[in-house]
Parts: sequence; structure tokens; C-alpha cells
Amino acid sequence: MRELAQVPTLLSCGLLAALCAAVPASAQGYSAREVGGWTVAASRDGEGCFLTRTYAGAGGTTLLLGLDRDGSNHLTLLNANWSIKPKERWKLTFKLSSGGYADHAVVGMASDGKKGFVTSFDAKFPAHFAASKAIHIYRGDVPVEQLGLAGSGAAVAELKNCVGVVGSAAPEMRRSDRIPKDPFAPESRRKSRD
Repeated sequence: MRELAQVPTLLSCGLLAALCAAVPASAQGYSAREVGGWTVAASRDGEGCFLTRTYAGAGGTTLLLGLDRDGSNHLTLLNANWSIKPKERWKLTFKLSSGGYADHAVVGMASDGKKGFVTSFDAKFPAHFAASKAIHIYRGDVPVEQLGLAGSGAAVAELKNCVGVVGSAAPEMRRSDRIPKDPFAPESRRKSRD
């Protein structure tokens, strides 16, 4: 259940803050762009990038696929009509044209007036996503969502490019190793006086 252990961390990092505004291009070295009907942008935390699309229809489902520099990924779906509560845990089945995941753990969340869920998958998921024409999601026999993934191949390729750009810029943004972990600790003050 590695996925379940990672999901609360994703929620606490403010994953969907990236939906509204990416870090300025000068900070990340990557400007948001439209690719194949998807928006691809760097995430605010500098740890990776995401692609997103909002679909027309009941509740305006928003899909977001994030990819971090360490190779981990996270999928978020939100809809204004859904009643799932934040931190609720469910098992959903994800069917793609290229691959699938039965009884996969998700955690409820809310953002920008919509409710939905977030989950993470194995390292092959972005490739399955890119090669698929659609994603169908079920809660048992109940359909949760059925979305077309046109343009996802080009968008995932650009997502990986974005992660490469963010990853190469990241060392400049990291905190210097010369700065103490806690500069206010008593032993740090003594060192700085020497």
C-alpha cells in the first residue's frame, strides 16, 4: 500500500495550488504552455510539473497528472457535483486503453469549490496515460468518470520535458549546505560567534 502512504503527503503539500498559478518562469526555468489541449506547467513547490484539463459537462471535471523529479506521479480528479469528503479513503478501478488498475486506493480532497480524490501509481502510469485514448474510473459497478485523453501523448512528453527543466534548475534553488539546519539552536549561535 505504498500509494496510501504517499497520498496524505500530497494533500499536505497543497498539490492543487498549482492548478491556479505556476511558479514564475524565471524561478523554474519553464513557462506554462498548451500542448494537445492540455496545460503543462511547473508546480509551485519546484519538485516537478503537472498537466491538466477541465472537461465540459456536469460538474466540470478537472483532471491533473503530476510528475515529480524523483519519478513519482499523482493523479487528481475534481468535480463540483461530487460528495466525497476530504481524507475519505476509497478503492476505485481505473481502466485505460493501455493498462488498468483494479481496486486502487484513493483519498478524498477538496479544492476551488470542487471535491474529488488524489492517488499515485507505479512508474508505468504516465506511459499508460500517454498511450491511452480514454480513462474510465469505477467505484465497483458505479461509473465515476469517463474521460477522453486526446493529446495526452504529446502532453506527457512535454510533462517529462518540464520535469527535466525543473530538475536542472533545482540545485540553484536549494538551500545552501553551509546554513545550519536550525540557525537558532544554541550550538549554531556559538559557531557563528567564532
